Amino acid sequence: MHYPTIPPIDKQAAKQAQARQNRLTKPPGSLGRLEEISIQLAGMKAYPMPEVSKKAVIVMAADHGVALEGVSAFPVEVTKQMVLNFLHGGAAINVLARQAGAATHIVDIGVASDFDPSLPGLWRRKIAHGTRNMAKEPAMTRVQAEQALACGMEVLAEIAEKGLDVIATGDMGIGNTTSSAAIVAVMAGLPVDKVTGRGTGLDDAGLLRKIQVIEQAIAVNQPDPNDPMDVLCKVGGLEIAGLAGVMIAAAARRIPVAVDGFISTAAAMIGVGLVPDVRHYLFGAHRSVEIGHQVMHKHLGLTPLLNLNLRLGEGTGAVLAFHLLEAACRLLREMATFDEAGVSDKAG
Repeated sequence: MHYPTIPPIDKQAAKQAQARQNRLTKPPGSLGRLEEISIQLAGMKAYPMPEVSKKAVIVMAADHGVALEGVSAFPVEVTKQMVLNFLHGGAAINVLARQAGAATHIVDIGVASDFDPSLPGLWRRKIAHGTRNMAKEPAMTRVQAEQALACGMEVLAEIAEKGLDVIATGDMGIGNTTSSAAIVAVMAGLPVDKVTGRGTGLDDAGLLRKIQVIEQAIAVNQPDPNDPMDVLCKVGGLEIAGLAGVMIAAAARRIPVAVDGFISTAAAMIGVGLVPDVRHYLFGAHRSVEIGHQVMHKHLGLTPLLNLNLRLGEGTGAVLAFHLLEAACRLLREMATFDEAGVSDKAG
């Protein structure tokens, strides 16, 4: 499969942003990570005064065959029901995206049931009616995984054509924390019980069952930790592949990505595994309560912006992070320098 070239971070633009930060009416470094973020964004966008006014979130929805193993507290039907909720504007992601002034794009990349053809607002990109049960066989074929990656790249490209400064990644799919835990266990080389959490709210017995199912999936499929495509095919999900494609295509266009929670970060591990330079365009939006999330951030070299004990997905944490990215840009652009404000700089 062909992947686009990722442009290098523009060090000169970052240097110019840093120089301006040092002249703004404040003690140098006093805005902490907000200063760092603005400098990172300048380098990503190759522009010393970056903006993030055109914002969007892409929510990829797909089902997982492994849900048949009883790894979720919710039934499979919830994936479709939540997609309908997204389309009607009633979910948490809709509320937070409205607040952030971000467009919401809902993609059916692999929901197990079909939607009314007259239903407006849905990106219809179904590759399969969910993955197969990874506890018994590979979750998808290589062709399906490549189609899902390409789908993510195409959706991002279409949105970017109309103007896009920053993108957030979101997900919906019953069983997808199981898939994500399998990905991080394999790629980080850690025992399953060290990276597997309660997902939608499993009790102790449910958590134990989930761990056993993931261990079985890894034993049955033997995914190669050094081959991200093999990991994706064997224990991944269609929405995880789609989000990895979104990140690759965004990085190729110098569009920063606010990576949401456990599922989105699993997608980031796949995307960066396939195209390592994608990592330079990612922000870890938040640290979720899923125990494997911290491991993922360490693997990717990301320091999350927020820690709000979120575990919903949908892109909720990523869209909240938009406020910080925008604040960082606005401070850099709109604050006065010492010279402009006629304020005395610190004594030399």
